[in-house]
Amino acid sequence: MSPFVLLMLSWMMVAVRAGDCPCESPQLCQQIRAEREFEVFVFDVGKKTWKWYDWDLVTTVAMFGEYDAELMCYAHSKGARVVLKGDVPLSNMVDPGNRTAWITEKLNLAKSQFMDGINIDIEQAVDENSPEYFALNSLVKETTEMFHQEIPGSQVSFDVAWSPKCIDKRCYDYVTIAESCDLVFVMSYDEQSQITGDCIAMANAPIAQTTEAYDLYLNLSVDRNKLLVGVPWYGYDYPCINFSLEGVCTIPKVPFRGAPCSDAAGKQKPYSWIVKQINSSISGRLWDDNQKAPYFNYKDPTGQIHQVWYDDPESLCLKANLVKLKGLRGIGMWNGNILDYSDDPVARQQTAMMWKALLGC
Repeated sequence: MSPFVLLMLSWMMVAVRAGDCPCESPQLCQQIRAEREFEVFVFDVGKKTWKWYDWDLVTTVAMFGEYDAELMCYAHSKGARVVLKGDVPLSNMVDPGNRTAWITEKLNLAKSQFMDGINIDIEQAVDENSPEYFALNSLVKETTEMFHQEIPGSQVSFDVAWSPKCIDKRCYDYVTIAESCDLVFVMSYDEQSQITGDCIAMANAPIAQTTEAYDLYLNLSVDRNKLLVGVPWYGYDYPCINFSLEGVCTIPKVPFRGAPCSDAAGKQKPYSWIVKQINSSISGRLWDDNQKAPYFNYKDPTGQIHQVWYDDPESLCLKANLVKLKGLRGIGMWNGNILDYSDDPVARQQTAMMWKALLGC
């Protein structure tokens, strides 16, 4: 094929892509390349609540729900990136051909949807030095290389457990992974996924444990300018099989990846539910000064006592302070949709305070 024909085909493809742009202005389909000094990374799981996000803060949206062209256009109008979700069984990625095929598929999807990168969210158990261990390293490296080459300025991020110490048997090569991608989102939540001590209800992310985990990442020489502090906008509702006079809630034994107990004994509850449930609690909002986290107790219709541990602006801002204290890149949350974005004035105030807490205190 002659160079002239190739050039004509290239122009035709650009024209088709421009014509396929779902935005009011074709310029909004251009990928975002500008870097922000302070990153606010939002996971979006669908619905249309993104319309009420604090777009003065948001820099990246990871689209974990169905593709929403309206969200892509709006985010681009605010200078914010929109990235794909990348998840795949690691056993499939041991084969180099399968890796290339998967990356190519995701790359073509990102291009066709005018997106700005990919968030690799692989939370599978991996043994150190196993075939999957090395396949994961290759997957992150090759994904980053292909995305950067095909979509200049694109962003590749990877989600890691709250600590690098083989949490949930995720014994990854965190150093190599961090070197290969642009951002590392530390999921500083579900820190009770493996309870080896007493089976009792505790904070989702105790501040001392959370802080120590970032020191562990930094001690591995992970680039602090790539680390994002991930915080929860949800809590856990635990049914108590025993409730002591001191207010300790013993929870059912639900094992997880080698641990006898886990937060799977409870149910995840969004902040929007939590702030309403407090009003009908038997304790009101309580504060644990050791874990630096709020909680409350309530009785269900059967009379069973439940204990709910969660994060609110007071506890979240302490975690947000880690960004400045440790010189990290930014912050993010799971997930942006689970606040109350209704017109209720109390809800509006509560929601605004949650967004503001991302800046620290």
